[in-house]
Amino acid sequence: MRPEKGVRMVDISEKEVVFREAIAEGFIKLKKSTIERIKEGSIEKGDVFSASTIATLLGVKKVPELLPLTHNIPITHVETKYEVLDEGIKVMVTVKTTAKTGVEMEALTGVSIALLNIWDMVKKYEKDKLGQYPGTEIKYIKVTKKIKGLLNR
Repeated sequence: MRPEKGVRMVDISEKEVVFREAIAEGFIKLKKSTIERIKEGSIEKGDVFSASTIATLLGVKKVPELLPLTHNIPITHVETKYEVLDEGIKVMVTVKTTAKTGVEMEALTGVSIALLNIWDMVKKYEKDKLGQYPGTEIKYIKVTKKIKGLLNR
């Protein structure tokens, strides 16, 4: 019998449960005036970093719902860090698990959701007179580190 064509979840039944960690990062370019508002805590929607951290957690937990071929794995830790730079904000997300498969998609999703949440919270300040976003952009989303097994920690 030949396998069904199309898509399928990879069989990880024979793999061992081990510690796994992935770190991903991304950047959102913002106006200097928007960055100052974030630093001052004067964004109308509230604390950008607190809200984005919660959004990150929710995004990480929903990966199997969003990416149909990923496995539902136990998330043991999520950490979100922010670096405010002159031209925008860098977001770094670390995700940990003990599972049969890695957490790269979870880390990438967490970063993406954090960046989207930042955009949502500051869009009022980023628009031009025509309601467009000429300078706002999300970029450089990537996995910066992956660890598998306790020996590599």
